[in-house]
Amino acid sequence: MEKTILVVEDEKAIADILIFNLQREGYQTLEANDGPAGLRLALEKAPDLILLDVMLPGMDGFEVCKRVRETSQVPILMLTAREEEADKIAGLELGADDYITKPFSMRELMARVKANMRRAPAPAAGETPPAEGKLVVSAERGAVYKDGKPLELSVREFDILTFLAAEPGKVFSREQLMENVWGYEYYGDLRAVDVAIRRLREKLEDQPAQPRYIITKRGFGYYFSDSEAIEGV
Repeated sequence: MEKTILVVEDEKAIADILIFNLQREGYQTLEANDGPAGLRLALEKAPDLILLDVMLPGMDGFEVCKRVRETSQVPILMLTAREEEADKIAGLELGADDYITKPFSMRELMARVKANMRRAPAPAAGETPPAEGKLVVSAERGAVYKDGKPLELSVREFDILTFLAAEPGKVFSREQLMENVWGYEYYGDLRAVDVAIRRLREKLEDQPAQPRYIITKRGFGYYFSDSEAIEGV
């Protein structure tokens, strides 16, 4: 089945180039040229990925991202002409999976699209969740359960968790996480890893400030601490 990408970009020339190259790669496309239209299409059409410009008329990309994240875990790749790292981190804090700074090459953009397009497998229909009282991380089921209930994780969060859980107790640096989880040569701010870990902890941990599962090894990186939580990783 063809994947659909929503392009939300107010500069028509850039939007046309993006759509041409995406369609050439075999993707179906949707287009919006302002924030409200982008939000509406994101919610109504359920695309497989969103390319979202930051500077948009009517509603900026940050607000669109925030509102999409209220109901959807669709991968969001933000397009920004801003050089300030604070703006890029702000997008990640709001739930974006990745960002790319203009001007960018189509080769780099397509690499980012393909890396973020991959989805975690969905749990089997009618599957009985594990019993309450523990965390279960299952790559085979394509799900993470806590106290018998499935957690709503983004693709990036699921990938980070299953990667760390596959080798409990082993510390991975931010660079190693970038290489193995993000899945392509990444030139962005390594703080993106810290942001993704923080978002994951907020969903995973009872007390995110005192985590039980994803532990920080100061000066080194992160590791997963509970081998009993793993099932088929």
